[in-house]
Amino acid sequence: MRILFHTLCFLFLFSSCKTPEARRPVNIKSGSFIDESINRNKQLASKEEARIQKIIAQDTLHDYITSQGGFWYFYTKKDTTAVLTPKFGDIVNFNYNVQDLNGNIIYTQKELDTITYHIDKQELFLGLREGLKLMKEGETITFLFPSYQAYGYYGDDHKIGTNIPLKTKVTLNKITQESTTKN
Repeated sequence: MRILFHTLCFLFLFSSCKTPEARRPVNIKSGSFIDESINRNKQLASKEEARIQKIIAQDTLHDYITSQGGFWYFYTKKDTTAVLTPKFGDIVNFNYNVQDLNGNIIYTQKELDTITYHIDKQELFLGLREGLKLMKEGETITFLFPSYQAYGYYGDDHKIGTNIPLKTKVTLNKITQESTTKN
């Protein structure tokens, strides 16, 4: 009886010492959802950019500049003598308003009040964050942002909805360099 018990234990141990096998996925998913999303976003971006190009073509009063970041702008007030533009960590003081591309005011300058912002250290929508870096003290620039440079898919949870391209008029009042704020 004892021999039978030891034999069964030995067989049990021998059969349980097996190398682990890789688990196979139950469902194999393709990247079709991601591919569709990419295509939808590309189509949306091209429609918005075509709309912005149409606005630019119809506006003969202003000379628009294309930024490296994918938005367009023109100067209302330009300072040709200043050289200082805000860099990472600098503090800027500015005013701005927000409109849709049809010119309907979403947020007035008075509603938004004067903003004090640490460059790249605080939250601000991407296009405006990059646009401020192009400005000099005292300048006023009007920016045209496609939705992916503005509030994108989510909007701002208040007045700006999903995928809304924006037009903003920004006045940069003051730049305080980071090195002077540390002293």
